[in-house]
Amino acid sequence: KVAKDCFERELAKALDLTRISAPMFVRKSAGINDNLNGVERPVAFEMLEMPDTTLEIVHSLAKWKRIALKQYGVEAGKGIYTDMNAIRRDEDLDNMHSIYVDQWDWEKVIPNGQRNIAYLKETVEKIYKAIRLTELAVEARYDIESILPKQITFIHTEELVERYPDLTPKERENAICKEFG
Repeated sequence: KVAKDCFERELAKALDLTRISAPMFVRKSAGINDNLNGVERPVAFEMLEMPDTTLEIVHSLAKWKRIALKQYGVEAGKGIYTDMNAIRRDEDLDNMHSIYVDQWDWEKVIPNGQRNIAYLKETVEKIYKAIRLTELAVEARYDIESILPKQITFIHTEELVERYPDLTPKERENAICKEFG
């Protein structure tokens, strides 16, 4: 809870995000519900007051967030964040996946002319700073040693191939992370 609250606060400040509430269900006819990889069946129901309307539990907020940005008139350079609670009945269950989903998510309007690597890197640096500040807050609160490097490192896949030509893609990722922390 401490980590989530701190990260939420720091990221909202860094990226100029405003919190809005996410829907738990949407009208099927709206076409807003993402079916993720095309085979998931949403949990659906009809309400007593709307017997001719099928409602679906939200699977993903990808489409909804973009619609919300427009609907709320969010300016370029600003964004939204939200919590989503959902049921994914076709989820493959394991130690990382459940049919119950509690997902925190955000979306931002990218200013015209800013869809480029420089803007992406600037955004990643802001996100990383929010992660680091969160780590430091958790360290201070629970006396847990921080481990993240002060700077984030950017590297292109082609650079990894040149640097580690005999490794698999996963081994390259592990090697570069070991090198830079």
